[in-house]
Amino acid sequence: MSGAPRFSLADLGELKRQIDRERREAAERAQREREARLKTERERHLFRLSVGSITPLSDQGKVLLQPPPPEPIPRQRELDERAALEEALSDEMDVERLLETDEGLSFRRRHIGQDVVRRLRRGQWTIQAQIDLHGLRRDEARESLQAFLRLSRRLGHRCVRVVHGKGLGSPGKAPVLKSRVRAWLIQSRSVLAFVQARASQGGHGAVIVLLAPPEDPRHHA
Repeated sequence: MSGAPRFSLADLGELKRQIDRERREAAERAQREREARLKTERERHLFRLSVGSITPLSDQGKVLLQPPPPEPIPRQRELDERAALEEALSDEMDVERLLETDEGLSFRRRHIGQDVVRRLRRGQWTIQAQIDLHGLRRDEARESLQAFLRLSRRLGHRCVRVVHGKGLGSPGKAPVLKSRVRAWLIQSRSVLAFVQARASQGGHGAVIVLLAPPEDPRHHA
């Protein structure tokens, strides 16, 4: 537990700024490429108008040197990051009907077996990262959780802990963020299953989440 890295709101904010910066740079490169192509076409058109019809020279066996290819643009990474930022997590989802009717209110995808949930509840998965959403407003908590899940999956983490608190400081001591977090987790395509944490891991104030393995970029080639 103590060795699991913690991601702060500042860390997630920096990740979002980096993604936005890479997206702007990619757009600027694409714009420069378009302008260069248009300039080349204009110059060719002007040349043809000035020179008129031409006769190509016969092949003298010379080797034509090709210009170096442009640097590759990380298209798949851009698509992955855009998908992460645009993945909508709704606050209106009725989460209760999707939770298992056990004391831990666990959740699993249809292709995930009960044995996986049991192992998760028994603590047989090593927690590799965790985030604490205490003190965050709803929108901040949602964005932070979304970025945390995406970053954890990119890093290859399979089991993480999300601390949402027990709601003792909320009006009426209602665990508002607790239900929100569970609804957001169910909507995230990165989440395969989750269970309420054991007492030693945070009890009612946290959930243990099983993430899907990182996507293989070769599948998108």
